[in-house]
Amino acid sequence: MLWKPSHRADPPAVALADRHYSRKRPGTPQFVSPGRCLVFLTESKDALWVSSWPEYVKHDWPGSWMCSIFRNEGDVLSSRLIREAVAATRWNWPDVPALGMVTFVDRAKTKPKRDPGYCFQCAGFSVVGKTRGGLVVLQLLPEDMPEPEPPLGAQLRLF
Repeated sequence: MLWKPSHRADPPAVALADRHYSRKRPGTPQFVSPGRCLVFLTESKDALWVSSWPEYVKHDWPGSWMCSIFRNEGDVLSSRLIREAVAATRWNWPDVPALGMVTFVDRAKTKPKRDPGYCFQCAGFSVVGKTRGGLVVLQLLPEDMPEPEPPLGAQLRLF
């Protein structure tokens, strides 16, 4: 396990979030929307993951967990980091929603490639459609998720 718990205003995490294309207001001290979230940062501080569990959504996967941000600036394979982040999310939130986890990829803001979200696909996610705004939707169903595993240094669940 390479992830350790962090929080929505952790300066090294904010710095990584500021370099992600989805960041709406770079430079602000917090980078996660209000609501339930888990923020993970690698010990080397070169990768960031946020799992959120929003109550109200405008997409077709209500109730699912969301990977609201993933940024990897290190040498570890992104697919490994994604699998470990999902395992750490499951450890913290043991009741996996029926729709599993989703993430959205904006093809206009990522490097052009044949398979959008390729690292997510390598981690077991499947392309399941597009949002009304045209974002590519990738989903990981509960039966395809890794087993729960605590993040580094975790003593108690972070619910």
